[in-house]
Amino acid sequence: MLTRKTKYGLKALSFLAKQEPGIPVQISKIAEAENISLKFLESILLMLKKNELLISKKGKGGGYILAKSPNDISLASVYRVLEGPIALVPCVSLNFYQKCDDCKDEETCSIHDFMIEVRDSNLKIFENKSVADLV
Repeated sequence: MLTRKTKYGLKALSFLAKQEPGIPVQISKIAEAENISLKFLESILLMLKKNELLISKKGKGGGYILAKSPNDISLASVYRVLEGPIALVPCVSLNFYQKCDDCKDEETCSIHDFMIEVRDSNLKIFENKSVADLV
């Protein structure tokens, strides 16, 4: 399930993608337009900025702008910043791999191959869609 954090992050990014490029938008404007708590949105936007998906401008006329073209921000990159792994179980994750504590052997695990298939299907969608596709 998509958390509110990621849902709101995607809504904020798509809102910014609709604005005039290079013109900062205040957090309060995004929060009001997308019906998101200002405090919660601040933490989300800081995470996106820290991971170089957003740029912030301080002072009068300040706010947030996209760091890249909306076409160049994949939904996979946003998901990973805000959620972590796209895989549903850690033993099939490409970027956050961990052996499952409850499995003796991945090769004999009854759900391992199925989870790879689920991961690959989700990954194909997330990597082939961008913020521009949300607009």
